[in-house]
Amino acid sequence: IKPKTAVDVLLPLVDLVDMVLIMTVEPGFGGQKFMADMMPKISFLREKYTDLEIEVDGGVSPSTIQHCADAGATMIVSGSAVVNSENPKETITYMRDIVNQAIQKTPA
Repeated sequence: IKPKTAVDVLLPLVDLVDMVLIMTVEPGFGGQKFMADMMPKISFLREKYTDLEIEVDGGVSPSTIQHCADAGATMIVSGSAVVNSENPKETITYMRDIVNQAIQKTPA
């Protein structure tokens, strides 16, 4: 869902999907600033649907990944932060590790 879309619109559909994508920028072009105020949408979904895959796309980088992981994201899309990194493999590994650590802390 886009930043201006309320998370409530997903509730009637959640049982029909395998994954929900929360956009933390307005879709359309790369390099936008991460919108941390989208994290409550992720937290809300994680609390209600513990097994739901929640993907985050938009401005996700090594400096914002912890916010996504702490909110309950399990899948990450990162374009500019990886492509513009001096070491893309290291950047991907770092962000993957942050998400995996958060998933391990989540009660089963």
